[in-house]
Amino acid sequence: MAPAGLPASLPLCVCLLLASGFAQAGRLLVVPMDGSHWFTMQMVVEKLIHRGHEVVAVVPEVSWQLGKSLNLTVKTYSTSHTLEDMNREFKYFSDTQWKTPEQSMFSFLTGSAKHFFELLFSHCRDLFNDKKLVEYLKQSSFDAVFIDPFDVCGLTVAKYLSLPSVIFSRGVFCHYLEEGAQCPSPLSYVPRILLKFTDTMTFKERVWNHLSYMEEHVICPHFFKTATDIASEVLQTPVTMDDLFSQVSIWLLRSDFVLDFPRPVMPNMVFIGGINCQQRKPISKAFVDPLDVCNLVVTKYLSLPREMVGWSAE
Repeated sequence: MAPAGLPASLPLCVCLLLASGFAQAGRLLVVPMDGSHWFTMQMVVEKLIHRGHEVVAVVPEVSWQLGKSLNLTVKTYSTSHTLEDMNREFKYFSDTQWKTPEQSMFSFLTGSAKHFFELLFSHCRDLFNDKKLVEYLKQSSFDAVFIDPFDVCGLTVAKYLSLPSVIFSRGVFCHYLEEGAQCPSPLSYVPRILLKFTDTMTFKERVWNHLSYMEEHVICPHFFKTATDIASEVLQTPVTMDDLFSQVSIWLLRSDFVLDFPRPVMPNMVFIGGINCQQRKPISKAFVDPLDVCNLVVTKYLSLPREMVGWSAE
């Protein structure tokens, strides 16, 4: 099990992209995702600031948590939607999930999630409509962009500025992780998300897994259409999600390979399991060491007569 603190590989991987030399601090542009996604990314941003790197976050004026309580430069831009719009769409999305949990990727991507994410995707157009902010980003000479891929705008910003991008995520909708990282994901052994299969699938389950994968290729471009349309406008060329994800330099995956299905991984995919664990204060000495309690229970158990604990040699 990974430790609750930041893994040793995480600061190293990010810093290699940020600095031209090991003794020189880098400049990092952060394009975060709002809500609970920001809580996890915030820990890494704080660590980078503590190590002397210059961090600039680009966030919309309308948000729940973005850019708050951090000692960093925050650049904001106005949005075409209000906080009430975000609250309404998210409430509808969350209420729908509680009442009728999605049973497939198709129902999830075509249901309540689509409207909520379209609202989030739309703020990228607002970002690039702020010409003063865009000019600042172009002139700032950042070393890399730190991205949450659920906010596709970060990928668009990285491609627009021609900067290395570092993705920080638990996973990615659809097939864009394995195809963007050129990482094989054998359909006979790796179940698609939401199918609830194991890595020892029956023939029928494997067929269904292949059909689900084909379904993703049909549905996912439609789900991300707002995001790719905006990216195409900004970059002035037709853009697909494959184009955006294929540029990623490093994938920091907030998971642990022992918790995922066995599959190949690429050298630029780094597992940072334990990053989601909240760091607690040390237990007071007034509490008994759980190992001592365990030893006490075992000792008492072994000293009891066999008939009292239901133990049998058979």
